[in-house]
Amino acid sequence: MVDLTRDDQGRVHARLLDLVPGRSKKAYADWLTARGQEFRTGVQVAALDPFGGYKSAIVDQLEDATAVLDAFHVVKLGTQVVDEVRRRVQQDTTGHRGRKGDPLLGIQTILRAGAENLADKQQARLARAIEADERHEEVFVAWQCAQQLRAAYRQQDLTDGRHLAEKILASFRRCPIPEVARLGRTLRRWREAFLAYFATGRANNGPTEAMNGIIELHRRLARDYRNRENYRLRMLLAARGLTP
Repeated sequence: MVDLTRDDQGRVHARLLDLVPGRSKKAYADWLTARGQEFRTGVQVAALDPFGGYKSAIVDQLEDATAVLDAFHVVKLGTQVVDEVRRRVQQDTTGHRGRKGDPLLGIQTILRAGAENLADKQQARLARAIEADERHEEVFVAWQCAQQLRAAYRQQDLTDGRHLAEKILASFRRCPIPEVARLGRTLRRWREAFLAYFATGRANNGPTEAMNGIIELHRRLARDYRNRENYRLRMLLAARGLTP
C-alpha cells in the first residue's frame, strides 16, 4: 500500500505504508479494517490495477473514495490484445507462431510502440508487413485500437480525453475482432474506474510501480529474507515508510 497524496504544487511524493502477504480482497480489506475508521474516511482516491478483488475491497471499506483504473495497466491490456491478434493471424497465415522472415514477426516490436514514437523507416516497415497479406488488416485495426487508448491518456485537455474514452467504451465491444471486443467488454465492466482518471487529475499507479522497483532492488541486495517481519521493516525503511 502506497500513499499517493499530492503536495501543494500537485506533485506526488510516494511513501510506502505497508506490505501485506497475499493478493486478494481479504488481504486488502483486512488491512484497511485494521487502519480504523478515521484513516478510511481520509482516503479520497484509490488507484488500482484491473483486479476485481481490490475493487471489491475498496467498495466495502472505502465507501467515499473514488476508484481509478491505472492508465499503465489499461494501455498494457491494449498492447496485449495487439500481440494476441498478431499471433493468431500469424498462425492462420503461416501455420506456425513465427519464423525469421515472417512479415508479422518482423514488426512485433513496432506494434508495441506508440505511433508518435515511430520513425519514418519503422512506419514504412509496418505498412509493408500489413500490405503483405489482406488478412494482416486485423492486426493493423487492433494496433489502431491500442493507439486510441494511448491517445485518450495523452490528451492535454482532460475533457477531450474523457470524450475519446467514452467513444472507446462504445465502439470496442462491437468490433468484429474478438480480442478487441473482449477488451471492450472488460473496459465496460470497469467503466466508472476507467473514466475516473479524467476526473481526478490523472490519478494513477505510477508512483506505486516506482515504489515496487525500490522494493525489488533491495530484495535482491538482501539475497532473500527468512523472517517476514524483518523483510517488511527493511522495505519500509528503504521506501520512507517509517517516516512519520
